[in-house]
Amino acid sequence: MAQDGNTNTLPSTADQQQTQSVKEEIAEIFHAIIRNDDSSHRFLLRVVQPGLAGLMDGSVSTLAPIFATAFATHKPFTAFLVGMAAATGAGISMAFSEALSDDGVLTGRGSPVVRGAITGLMTFFGGALHTLPFLITNLHLALITAYIVVAFELFLIAAIRHRYFKTKWALSIVQVVGGGILVFLAALIFGNA
Repeated sequence: MAQDGNTNTLPSTADQQQTQSVKEEIAEIFHAIIRNDDSSHRFLLRVVQPGLAGLMDGSVSTLAPIFATAFATHKPFTAFLVGMAAATGAGISMAFSEALSDDGVLTGRGSPVVRGAITGLMTFFGGALHTLPFLITNLHLALITAYIVVAFELFLIAAIRHRYFKTKWALSIVQVVGGGILVFLAALIFGNA
C-alpha cells in the first residue's frame, strides 16, 4: 500500500523462508556441536570447509603486511594497526566472497549467509590472532611471540585438515607450512626493501 509516494511492502514469503532457513541451519549447527556430531557430510560442507578456508586465508594472507610493517618501521603498534586492518578487510572480503559464490541450492552447502559469516569470522580470527603480539612494545619480543602464534595457527590448520579431510599429517604440515613460508618470505623481501 502506497503512502506519501513510498511503497510499504511486507517481506515476501521467500524472504521469510530464507530467514527461517538461516535460523534452522544455525540451530542445526549448534545441535551438531553439542552432540559432538561433527563428522557428517552436511557439517563438513556447511561449517568445517568455510571455517577452514577462512582460517587459512586469515592466518596466511595477513602475514606479509603485518611482518613487512614490523620489519620496515620497527614499530610494533604500527604493525598491530596494519594487522587489524588487514584482518578486518580480509574477513569482510572472504565473508562476501563465500556468501556470493554459491547460494547453496545446487551444491547443498547450506545458507550463504551462514557460510559467509563463518568464513568471515574465521578469516578475521586467523588474521587477528597473530596480530595481538604486536601490542607488546618490545619489537623483538613481539616478533618472537607472533612467530609462536603463527606456528600454532599453522599447526591448527594442519590438524583440522587431518581430522576432517583425512589429509596425511606430513602432507598437511608441508602444504600449510610451505604456504606460510612463501608469504613470510614476501614479508621479508618487502619489509627490508
